[in-house]
Amino acid sequence: MRVSFLYKYGRVGLLFNLNLSLYMATKHPHQERTFVILKPDTVQRSLIGEVIKRFERTGLKCTAMKMFTADEARLLQHYNKDDEWFLKKGTRIVEDMKAQGRAVTKEPIEYGKDIIRTIVNYMVAAPVVAMVWEGNESVAVITKLVGTTEPKTSDVGTIRGDYTVDSYGHSSYENRSVRNLIHCSESPEEAEREIALWFKEEEIMQYTTAQERIMYDINLDGAKE
Repeated sequence: MRVSFLYKYGRVGLLFNLNLSLYMATKHPHQERTFVILKPDTVQRSLIGEVIKRFERTGLKCTAMKMFTADEARLLQHYNKDDEWFLKKGTRIVEDMKAQGRAVTKEPIEYGKDIIRTIVNYMVAAPVVAMVWEGNESVAVITKLVGTTEPKTSDVGTIRGDYTVDSYGHSSYENRSVRNLIHCSESPEEAEREIALWFKEEEIMQYTTAQERIMYDINLDGAKE
C-alpha cells in the first residue's frame, strides 16, 4: 500500500493513494495488521520484553519494531479526535472534579482537549517503542491482552490490569495523562492509518513463521489453506 504524507507548517496530512477498503479486502484474514506503541512508562519500567512475550505467545507475528522519541506534530496527527470524543471525555473529567470537590473552570470540551495535550506532553518526554503485529483478528487479540484504557478497571490477566494501578480520577487530580503503558489500534482501518503514519512500508518485514505453518496450514503440506 502506497501512502503519501503532506507536511505543512509542522502539521501532517495523510492521504491514502490506494483504496483502503479494497486493499484490506484482498488480504487473507490472518494477514490483518495492528499498530502498537509502548509508551514511556513501559520503557522506563523495563516491561518491553514482558509485553512482547505476551503478544508472541498468542501466535501473532511482529513484522516491524523501532525505538525513537516521538515528535509533537506526528502525535497530534496520531491522536486525531473529533469534538464528540472531546466532549465525552471532558464530561467524565468534570464529573470526577465535582466528586473531588474541585472547581470546574471551563467547558467539558476543553477538558477533553486537555487529555490530548497531556498525552502528547508525556509521549515526547522519553523514548517509545512502535510495533506492527500481524495475525488473525490481531486488533481484537491485542486489545483483549492490553485491557481497558483505565488500568484500575482492567481485568486481572490483562497487561494494564497486571502491571499498573493508575486511574482516571488520579490522573485528573494531577492534571496528567493516564499511565496505561500501551497504545493499540481500535480497528483494522485505524491500524492501517497509524501504521502508515509511523512506518514506511519498506520497514515492515514480510516473512513466514513456524507458528503460522502450524496455525494456518491445516494439512501441513506447505500450501496456504
